Amino acid sequence: MSAQNTRLGIWLMVATTFVFAMQDGISRHLAGEYNVLMVVMIRYWFFAAFVIAIAVRHAGGVRGAVATKQPLIQITRGALLSVEICVMVAGFVLLGLVESHAVFTCYPLLVAALSGPVLGEKVGWRRWTAIGVGFVGVLIILQPGFRVFQVEALIPLAAALMFALYGLLTRYASRKDSTAVSFFYTGTVGAILMTGVGIWSWEPMSAPDWGWMALLCVTGATGHWLLIKVYEVAEASAVQPFAYLQLVFASALGITVFGETLEWNVAVGAGLVVAAGVFTLLRARAREKAAR
Repeated sequence: MSAQNTRLGIWLMVATTFVFAMQDGISRHLAGEYNVLMVVMIRYWFFAAFVIAIAVRHAGGVRGAVATKQPLIQITRGALLSVEICVMVAGFVLLGLVESHAVFTCYPLLVAALSGPVLGEKVGWRRWTAIGVGFVGVLIILQPGFRVFQVEALIPLAAALMFALYGLLTRYASRKDSTAVSFFYTGTVGAILMTGVGIWSWEPMSAPDWGWMALLCVTGATGHWLLIKVYEVAEASAVQPFAYLQLVFASALGITVFGETLEWNVAVGAGLVVAAGVFTLLRARAREKAAR
């Protein structure tokens, strides 16, 4: 992989995190006005159309994208992600973008911690130390026993756990299925599930909010398209640390648009979580290089 490609991958990842942060801000606005299930359902309709369009353009078409060797794993992945999105959007409304993202940033540490029991990977003492430091950061953010620690604070933590499991299942599925197959199931299974539960929560939406909904769908598709391009031009281990910029962008949006505040404990705790996460990613990259 050339240096220029890596640089391009980094800039694409920065763009991806910015687009996803904007998506989170729009989700917070819409879910504050309408039922979360309906908002996520409409978003998934567009996402499903997007993944089907991608499948049609690739060799094998939709028939090839459906041909999984492990349907139960793929269906579980898709369902898990859709539930995680609902939980996280609810967290945006109840807790705000700043604190929700500060807690959610621990998901790479959860991936590292669970990669042993789920995937059979070896986790060394350095990574366990980083995981421990990261969870100290989460405790600083949550402040158990103090003002910030509410039931709502557990919502983004639950979302982080679900997203970590989704990531691990995606890695497990990649052993037998292609990325195109996994991507297809991510969109279509989520759309089917969300339609089943969300259609009952339908409520009229104002014309301006339909505009925001359209923008939400576009940012969702754009973000996923950019992410695909990121991994086409650069190694995942080289660009993944820059995914933490979503915390920065989302926090800036929460403070400037929604009037949220950045408490000292959230800033310090998030800093520890990010530092531990970046160290974990760098250790994983070093292990991959040593193995090669």
